[in-house]
Amino acid sequence: LSVSDSNFGIQWHIVAMYGPSFFTGSLIARFGAPVIVALGLALEAVAAMIGLSGITAPHFWATLFVLGIGWNFAFVGASALVLETHRPQERNKVQAFNDFLVFGMMAIGSFSSGQLLAHYGWNAVNMVVFPPVLLGLAVLSLASFAKRRAKLRAVEEIPDPSI
Repeated sequence: LSVSDSNFGIQWHIVAMYGPSFFTGSLIARFGAPVIVALGLALEAVAAMIGLSGITAPHFWATLFVLGIGWNFAFVGASALVLETHRPQERNKVQAFNDFLVFGMMAIGSFSSGQLLAHYGWNAVNMVVFPPVLLGLAVLSLASFAKRRAKLRAVEEIPDPSI
């Protein structure tokens, strides 16, 4: 692709990564963080499928745009879930560790995607998306299942006041 085509795609990718943040919180409040994370992961998989379907500039642009929206939903939703995993006095350490992991993995992904593209091609860059997405969906499903079970147990333990 030309430099201007690449720049156009990257510009809209950045907009897609951060622009939805104006309403992602409202979506989380309405549908719940796990649903928004799952939607984000699904959009990342859709982006990879778009990328696998062709190598034209519009494919590249659509791939990066959909990937950006997916990243936003997954990132903001997962950040909301992190807030539920610790006590208030642990907040700073947990948030710092989460940010370290997220942005460290982003750096590794950014650098390694260039190497992956140079050595194995565009299809490999898109194919490598599926294992982490599937792993993320599996972990999210297990966590949601465990949370629902814990709520059911808590409800079962509440004594009936009419007895």
